[in-house]
Amino acid sequence: MNLAHWLDRIARQYPARPALAHGTRLVADYAALAARAAAVAGWLRAAGVAPGDRVALFMGNHPRYLELLWGVWWAGCCAVPINAKLHAKEAAWIIGHAGAALCFTDDGDALREAGVECALHADAGVGDAAPVVERGVTDPAWLFYTSGTTGRPKGVVLASRQLQWATAGYLANIAPVGAGDVMLHPAPLSHGGGLYHLPFVMQGALNVVPESGGFDAAEVFGLAAHWRRASFFAAPTMVKRLVDHAKRSGLRPEGLATIIYGGGPMYLADIEEALAVIGPHFVQIYGQGEAPMTITALPSAIINDRAAPRWRERLASVGHAQCMAEVSIRDADGRALPVGESGEVCARGDIVMEGYWRDADATARAIRDGWLYTGDVGRMDADGFLTLLDRSKDLLISGGSNIYPREVEEALLTHADVAEVSVIGRADAEWGEVVVAYVVARGPVTAAALDAHCLERIARFKRPKHYRFVAELPKNNYGKVLKTTLREMESRA
Repeated sequence: MNLAHWLDRIARQYPARPALAHGTRLVADYAALAARAAAVAGWLRAAGVAPGDRVALFMGNHPRYLELLWGVWWAGCCAVPINAKLHAKEAAWIIGHAGAALCFTDDGDALREAGVECALHADAGVGDAAPVVERGVTDPAWLFYTSGTTGRPKGVVLASRQLQWATAGYLANIAPVGAGDVMLHPAPLSHGGGLYHLPFVMQGALNVVPESGGFDAAEVFGLAAHWRRASFFAAPTMVKRLVDHAKRSGLRPEGLATIIYGGGPMYLADIEEALAVIGPHFVQIYGQGEAPMTITALPSAIINDRAAPRWRERLASVGHAQCMAEVSIRDADGRALPVGESGEVCARGDIVMEGYWRDADATARAIRDGWLYTGDVGRMDADGFLTLLDRSKDLLISGGSNIYPREVEEALLTHADVAEVSVIGRADAEWGEVVVAYVVARGPVTAAALDAHCLERIARFKRPKHYRFVAELPKNNYGKVLKTTLREMESRA
């Protein structure tokens, strides 16, 4: 099934319903949104882009992003959304690895300088309206590139069935959606939060992109008050900023429906403060690119039930398995562990990716006997509530964005005066974690020089916030760097 059938159906049934807004300004009803998607599809076909081809989107948040995305699907193509914060060289690698036939971008000059060879367009021209192209439920629809432990991102293949289940999961586990409901998009549309526009299209509701194109607490509260019945996805860092703004302004937010939080650790004290300041509007989700937003959920009914036994313990969890997922805690040999024991969190069901793009070995390591091994460590209680204890040792999450140390290490090691480097995370009240680089220099080098070096190679948000210059890195007998020792050193810094 092609997801574009959802848009086509709603446009036929409710053509005048508001579909898309930019800030407080309505820019399309459903008839107009479907017509624009059909025109983009016709333009793609005239440009020689065939069904099944990959089409990249390297753009910031804007209503046109969603028009182009639906046009890509309408044409039967696979969308490759790329984080707009990435360095052009990083985006170029993704475009090349995906074999994209075309890229929509608002930074074409940078991509050309980075060596991108596929066609680059700031926008799609007007084409003859094309019919929706039929696609199978396992045909790739969304190719999501997530950082990998090899230092290069891996392409997670999500077909229409994963996106359908993610949409159904929202309606079943998060909140119902109907006419008059609103989804705000302060989080990047290229990330998992962008998937939350799908249930609102399927149900003929309104998607709103802030004029800033990003997250601003005052703007988000203003849009909620304007549109009413407004929901949005927020990383824990964003939730903290919402709370801080509400406290500074002295105003209780109006017009809120649901704030879905996830994408990083939410500390118990922070969610308790958010409930006290903002009100009973929160739902937590847990997932990853390989099973986006769909593994567990902590519904608002549980979050707000302070009279329940072990309420605070449940509030510190990531909830229970969503209705379309099985969740299991397993040991290193793949055996299911008893209640209360710690092990790797595994998930199974049609929510799990088709695999990694052009990487059968990585797929086989991640999916075993039908189970997705998430790399996260957790334990399950007798009532089915999952508590996350740790993540894979290398992964850092800063401001809701995944950062793998090896990516940063490899960038730093290309500097002539860096002999060795090891990157770890440090807890941070605002960002959740920040990147810290322990550097063994072979020549005179400064933190400012290394910072500039990183900015030429990796995204700004990935660069270290702190540099520690040391004579040597702690290692075991086999020469492996002991990051546990570095973390202990950092805790004393």
